[in-house]
Amino acid sequence: MRDILKMVVVLTIICAGSGFLLALVYSVTKGPIEYARLKYVKEPAVKAVLAGYDNDPIKDRISLPMGKDKRGRPVNLIVFPAKKGGKTIAVAFESAAGGYSGDIGVMVGVDLAKKNLSGISIVSHTETPGLGARITESQFTDPFKGKPLTDELKMDDIEALSGATLSTEGVVKAVNKARGTFDKYRDKMVQ
Repeated sequence: MRDILKMVVVLTIICAGSGFLLALVYSVTKGPIEYARLKYVKEPAVKAVLAGYDNDPIKDRISLPMGKDKRGRPVNLIVFPAKKGGKTIAVAFESAAGGYSGDIGVMVGVDLAKKNLSGISIVSHTETPGLGARITESQFTDPFKGKPLTDELKMDDIEALSGATLSTEGVVKAVNKARGTFDKYRDKMVQ
């Protein structure tokens, strides 16, 4: 009985020590891992929609609380501010809407001085290769640049991709959703 008790105590100490070390490693690496994920996954899209800045939008990102998801977990909007001389000149953030095969993630850039879109970039999608996946091509995304934020974007404003109308509609919906998000959180985005 005494040997079993010793074994239980030793295993408990080992498990507690291991748990403590894992928690410590997680807390130390959480920030750098998130930065690296943003740097290598989101930064190409951010660079595609912002121009003329002299800061690191990934490092200067702002996290805005937007509520809770269906499971009660907090949902945050990550905003990437583009600054020149310390003044925010544009912002980029992600929006999403349903396409043909699932949600389409769109990075939307907003030029604050001109009050228009500085561009869009497709961050994620599951659209059909060769058809809906053409939403990632510059021939499709470039016409969004310069569209005013004051008007809701309509399908007539953008040349729809032949054979991929639902994918086109998904991108337009995501951009319009981003317009609404920008209107609602403008003051918090521009600091």
